[in-house]
Parts: sequence; structure tokens; C-alpha cells
Amino acid sequence: MCPACRQPLAACSCKAAVPTGFADGALRVSRETRKGKGVTLVKGLTLDAAALALLAKQLRTRCGSGGTVKDGVIEIQGDHCEPVMDLLRQLGHTVKRAGG
Repeated sequence: MCPACRQPLAACSCKAAVPTGFADGALRVSRETRKGKGVTLVKGLTLDAAALALLAKQLRTRCGSGGTVKDGVIEIQGDHCEPVMDLLRQLGHTVKRAGG
């Protein structure tokens, strides 16, 4: 279901804006802390909703953790920056570590 127009994705009429990514074309992998727990974020993806959900599933499976997709950003529970970056590189993406 499209969150904006509440129609099935195949019949979505709003064509929800997909983030355009970063100027250098690299994905950004970072870590944040929310409510005392670590979360790994993947930003800069220019995939449609279905492909984004599939990639998120692959990342969750690789990390053995839960996660979600929100506003074009993949969130994986826990500190899994290195496994996420490794899988994204294997899939042919240019990846940079953001944050510190």
C-alpha cells in the first residue's frame, strides 16, 4: 500500500517522491542510538518501494536482526555497519561510512 494515497503500489497515482541520493552516488551507512539501542541506517538509495523492501529483507537476513524501511531509509536494529557495507558492495553499490 502506498502511504500517501492509500492505493496498492501497482495502482499508486501519487508516484511518491523517492530520494534522489547523494551527489557522489554513494550510499551512506551510519549508526544512531534510539532509546538506548543502536540502529544501522542506509541512506541514499534510489530504488522503488518493492526493490527497497527486498534489499531491506536481504540486509535483515544477513545481520540476523529486525528492521524496517521508513521514508526511503533502511533501518536495521543493532550495530551492523560492517556486514551491511559488505553486502551492499557485493551487490555493486558504492558505499561510504557516515557518522564516525
